[in-house]
Amino acid sequence: QVQLVESGGGLVQAGDSLRLSCAASGSILGVDVWGWYRQSPGQPRVVVATLATNGIKNYIDSVRGRFTISRDNAEKTLYLQMDSLKPEDTAIYYCNTYSYSSSRYFWGQGIQVTVSS
Repeated sequence: QVQLVESGGGLVQAGDSLRLSCAASGSILGVDVWGWYRQSPGQPRVVVATLATNGIKNYIDSVRGRFTISRDNAEKTLYLQMDSLKPEDTAIYYCNTYSYSSSRYFWGQGIQVTVSS
């Protein structure tokens, strides 16, 4: 089991920055991929960025160059630095882990990010 708790969301204006944090605990040594997802009202949950344990990062096109995913191993925390925020970035953001050996996903409770125009 992996427990994930997000923090750092809020209401900002277009062009502002936010940094989301995800504190992880439990069986994190078995995690192969860390990720951030988001879900807007009436829309499916979609991946935003992923970070594999080999260091490879992937981003969806709409956030590439504006968002940065990173992890602090010592603090067992995953981050999502979001710069140049746009109203279309408004969503609930979820932290996620995936393990290849168990094929299991774990999710945080989600945190609201609202960007006003």
